[in-house]
Parts: sequence; structure tokens; C-alpha cells
Amino acid sequence: MDDLAGFLRTRRSRVDPAAVGIPVDSRRRVEGLRREEVAHLSGVSVDYYVRLEQGRATQPSEQVLDALARVLGLDVTERDHLYRLARQRRRRAKAPAARVRPELLRVLDLVSGAPAMIMDHRLDVHAGNRLAGLLFGRPMPGLNIARHLFLEESGLYADWDSCTLDVVGHLRLGAGQYPDDPALASLIGELAMGSERFRRLWARADVRARTHGRKAYRHPLVGVLELHQENFSLPDGSGMELLVLSAAPGSPAEDGLRLLAGLGADGAAPHPPARTRTLD
Repeated sequence: MDDLAGFLRTRRSRVDPAAVGIPVDSRRRVEGLRREEVAHLSGVSVDYYVRLEQGRATQPSEQVLDALARVLGLDVTERDHLYRLARQRRRRAKAPAARVRPELLRVLDLVSGAPAMIMDHRLDVHAGNRLAGLLFGRPMPGLNIARHLFLEESGLYADWDSCTLDVVGHLRLGAGQYPDDPALASLIGELAMGSERFRRLWARADVRARTHGRKAYRHPLVGVLELHQENFSLPDGSGMELLVLSAAPGSPAEDGLRLLAGLGADGAAPHPPARTRTLD
């Protein structure tokens, strides 16, 4: 699904030659850096770098990877992804089975003032609290955020363009961590078949970490909700995360979540408490 050669090619094409001291004139037809320029700036032979981009060189050293990351201007997330791709031939990580412990379900149900859910590297939601179900208008188990965004979109995401960048970047990270995950490969194929925007973004090979940031939703009953997303990695080796969407105190979003919770209590859009399913 993802490989070192393809990642190097996409990163090379985005480096501004002038930014690394290479003169540019009107006759230049190459987008980004040439292979020989990357090789020279990284201190490796042109032949070796060409073999890297062709997938014929294996196990590049830490020094080579450090040099490539510097020349290509990689950020921390991209650098980690580069190292992960370089190690794939040595050790292929198996995607962990996703099982949500009962104790985590109790924690979800205790989060009453903010939507909260547990999600894996495929962006499959395995459990969610009551308010998350009300926000998405459906039970949480069985929801896949990427599929919902690209194939089932009904206007919920106020920042749809930005969300698509984040989601594709997150899936790229997952593909680098678990290159032999058939369920992830199937999902990526389904998204590529059904969404032109997904195909275009996937071809860029951008990677993004799931950490925190602003998320805006346009709920059909309570309007726009500007929330803050925090992702917490679960310390059980499952690769899953607890995601919480909170509203700033005294903000319109806080009023909106309170109203949404009240509508659910009145039976307008009832959903059960947190439940889960087991996926391999």
C-alpha cells in the first residue's frame, strides 16, 4: 500500500531548489529536485539513490535516512514515516485485533458533556458515548470516519476540505505501520474507487499524525459546533485511540452540545450508551 520509493519521489518533487541553494532558470523542467541533486545534497551516490527510488536498495542506514530527511525538509511525522517505511523489509508489523475492554466502555459513558469515541488506525469507530451518537446521528460501532467523509457525506463536516486532508494523512500513517493489513487495503481501494478527491490526495503521499486541533461540525438540529479534538493513544498495544471533542466553556458550541444532549433525552434522536463490536 505504501513504500519507501514512492514516498521519496513525492517528497523530492516538493522541494524548492532555490531553498537548498540550487540555481533555477527558465529552462528547468523538473518539478522539485532531480535525483542526482538529492543524492549530492545527501552525500550518497547517484546510483544508490536511484536504486532507493526504484525499490531495489534495502535497509538504508540511519545516517542515510537522517540525510534524506534533512534534504527533503521532512517534519517530525514525515521523518518517522520515512524510518518506518525503511524498516518494512526487516519487520512487518501485524495489525492488532481491536477489542475494547469493558472498563473503557464505562469511561466513555462517564464522559457526558462531550462526544467521545474509540477509533483504530483504519478510522473504524469501535465504541462511542451517547453524545457522539447524537452528533453523528447514528450508532457508533460500524462507523468508519473515512468512508463517512468521502462516500456518505451529508453536510456534517463544516471544514470538509481540511478534514479530507487529515483523514488521508492518517490513513497513510496506518498504511506505513501495517502494510499487510488486508482490511485497510480494502478500505483504501473502496475509497479510491468511490471518490476522485481521495484518489488525488492519496497520490500526494502526505502523512499526518492524529493529535489535536479544531473541528467544526454542521449539525442539522443545533447548527455549527466548533469543537476541540484531542486524541489519546490507549496504552494497551491495540493501536487504538480515545478521541474527545470538547467545547470551550461559555461558547456557543457548549450551548449547542447541551441542546443536542437535551434533544436526545426528549427522544428526538435517541441512541444507546456506548457499545462495541470486535474486529480483526
